[in-house]
Amino acid sequence: MVKHAECCEEQCVHKELVANVLNDLPDEDVLYDLAELFKVFGDSTRVRILIALFEAELCVCDISEALGMTQSAVSHQLQILRTNKLVKSRREGKQIYYSLADEHVVTIMAQGLNHILE
Repeated sequence: MVKHAECCEEQCVHKELVANVLNDLPDEDVLYDLAELFKVFGDSTRVRILIALFEAELCVCDISEALGMTQSAVSHQLQILRTNKLVKSRREGKQIYYSLADEHVVTIMAQGLNHILE
């Protein structure tokens, strides 16, 4: 048997509240982009990489060693994370170091961890 969320016992639409919500709702393109961003977080391998980068700036060699993955697999996932502006890279000699892209990503990871661990 499929359980559903509870519903109101009486039909009563709060028109002003609904109008305010509709007025503030982002357009469909923004909502689509947001959904795509959350899809990136739907892969546990990418989340593992993000958590590793939450702890420290790392090169592909470091990430692959820490997570027990091939460099090729890490590189593939990093490309997806870069495309979605979640990580950035910098070159130091022959090494490429990756880190979380900005404070927004740091906050997302910290808040997600706090939510799960509570």
